[in-house]
Amino acid sequence: MFGPSSLQERRRYYREEWSPNNVPNFILDEIIKKEFGFDHNGTGPNDRYKTFKGPKSLRRFLRAKAPFAAYVSVAYYQEPRRREGWEKAEYVFDVDAKDLPIRSCNCDGVCEICLSEALEIVNNLIDTLKSDLGIKNIHLIYSGRGYHIRILDPDMVVAGTGLRSEVLKYVAGAEVPKSKFSNPNSINNTYDIPHFMIPIAYPNVFTQRVKYDILHLKGNEEIDGINPKLLKDVIKYRGYLNNDDWGSFKANIGPRRYKDMERGLAKVNLSTIDAKVSIDLKRILRLPSSLHSKVSMKCVEVKNRENFDPLKEAVPKFVYERKDS
Repeated sequence: MFGPSSLQERRRYYREEWSPNNVPNFILDEIIKKEFGFDHNGTGPNDRYKTFKGPKSLRRFLRAKAPFAAYVSVAYYQEPRRREGWEKAEYVFDVDAKDLPIRSCNCDGVCEICLSEALEIVNNLIDTLKSDLGIKNIHLIYSGRGYHIRILDPDMVVAGTGLRSEVLKYVAGAEVPKSKFSNPNSINNTYDIPHFMIPIAYPNVFTQRVKYDILHLKGNEEIDGINPKLLKDVIKYRGYLNNDDWGSFKANIGPRRYKDMERGLAKVNLSTIDAKVSIDLKRILRLPSSLHSKVSMKCVEVKNRENFDPLKEAVPKFVYERKDS
């Protein structure tokens, strides 16, 4: 199922399956302010600075070119063909199943297991964005090999790289908290984080991210700061965490080694998300509705993130016909 698409299959997809109705409104509504990019032969998006007046012209292009991949900018420009007159940019979290630092499967690409774990991770991230930071305008996109969380809240689309980085570290659980107790005054507010986004529960966020990591360890991971003996003991005593008995777990690990584990897993949490994408104000991402030709999957907007199954909702028709041939 995850094999590459041929040119013939791409042509068929864009002529028979693709529809502008599957492009999210947050892209279509201001399409004239978006930069588009294309990869025509699988070597990367080298056909950049494309613009379209509307969905009809985009449809004509996709039908004529049947690109290997299609991309759209997170930024909105006054002159997108030149990438000038920057107005705002979506805030993005990119979680790729094939790059998860901790995953239960042994595949060398993507499979049903790691895609499911990637969805679990993004659901946790979205829950934190909503409950802790009050972010509401969130769109989840299945990218073909993972997920893009695309945020359009007014305070975030105009934010600079500093605020984006701070929010990323908070939501990811990328820093060991100084105290296990919630403290609304402990946040680094160098970047003028809006008052409604002042977090009061970061220690809990960090604890839950670390718990997820520990319960998904296989034992063959190479984690900076966690030596093989410590990794073995973390797995040995992690059963305590099923009952949230952190005291017994920490006692068996030992205070010093527990701190080593925390620092190591904080780095793991940060690497779960592609940080470069989150802080890049001019990044291009896969166009929702387009074909990810490396794995023959559709890039689609996720309507129900709790029950989404990419193997049912993101597979092009031509893939099923491969099985019959």
